Amino acid sequence: MRKSAWWRVAEGRTTSDVIIAGGGLHGCSAALQLSMRGARVTVVEKDYPGRHASGVNAGGVRRLGRALPEIPLSLRAMEMWHDIETLVDDGCGFESEGQVKVAESEADMETCRARRETLVAEGFTHEEVIDRHELRTLVPHIADHCVGGLVSRGDGAALPFRTVLAFRNKAKALGARFIEGERVVSLARTGKVWTATTDAGTRLEAPVVINAAGAWAGRLAEMAGDRAPVEAVAPMLMITERRAPFLRPVVGATSRTLSFKQFANGTVLIGGGYLGRPDTDTNRTELDYRKLAENARTVHDLFPIMRDARIVRAWAGIEARMPDGIPVIGASAVAEGLFHSFGYSLHGFQLGPVTGVVLADLIQNGQSNLPIAAFSISRFAA
Repeated sequence: MRKSAWWRVAEGRTTSDVIIAGGGLHGCSAALQLSMRGARVTVVEKDYPGRHASGVNAGGVRRLGRALPEIPLSLRAMEMWHDIETLVDDGCGFESEGQVKVAESEADMETCRARRETLVAEGFTHEEVIDRHELRTLVPHIADHCVGGLVSRGDGAALPFRTVLAFRNKAKALGARFIEGERVVSLARTGKVWTATTDAGTRLEAPVVINAAGAWAGRLAEMAGDRAPVEAVAPMLMITERRAPFLRPVVGATSRTLSFKQFANGTVLIGGGYLGRPDTDTNRTELDYRKLAENARTVHDLFPIMRDARIVRAWAGIEARMPDGIPVIGASAVAEGLFHSFGYSLHGFQLGPVTGVVLADLIQNGQSNLPIAAFSISRFAA
């Protein structure tokens, strides 16, 4: 039998070491890391890898502005991003031109200084306060009223869908099996074995299951008895016609919602977290054009060079958001052999490489050398 075909089918059942529900970046990252360690992995994706959050987000690869519990993971993930081609045989379109958060007023500058002081007190120095002159050195076309901001110089951006496919393809080359177009509709444990059944009638058995189902992960968690108050959201993005090159770093704003960057082909991406309306039953999203207009107005105010730019496309992806804005990563609170990786709350793309390592360590060794207690699903038990 070919090396890649490690699975075996007997009596209508597919047996493996680990079943992963969800073929987004975090599911594919876990599949890759486990396959690298010799595990037999089956990934079940209800659509195709990158169909939802992982493949249609803004592609930000940032430590800038992270919640404090996420920073140790983010720092390790950034090290992996800077060597991403070694990991997945593809550069993933990653460019490290820094990320800047613009301050438009002295009040914004005070917010930036306070953020820097908080990080330094915790031992982190990757975010730097910059003045008006340094801001214009990094972002020459910023509006005159902007007075400074924060920068994380090693940050950047990548191409989301290309990244998901790179992780999927590398995992598959190492033996991971991918079942696409099937949804897990039941999950039950008998003895030490989990049985997952799909809507196509496929039965999968393994001692370990990873729930990486994104906006649909709450349903899967409840099948096993875990409480997970997942909210499905639809962050919107716009892209413009091609413009002459004028911007290298990714730009955000201190007191407004913004993610703004220019691609190598000249097009400009505008996002930051304005939400449309998702329908998780049909996979459809509905755009909110008033919010898109507000997003565009921010760009109009901060970048005069963009005031005559035309928007050529807008879209939204379906993502999972948790009440406290940080993900669920780790073992189930109630079920042995079940692990979770979901709820990345609109900022999980950069963490993708490292979460696979965390899950593989938990499954193989029972622990991770990165601090993940804050991400336990047990925080929602009450």
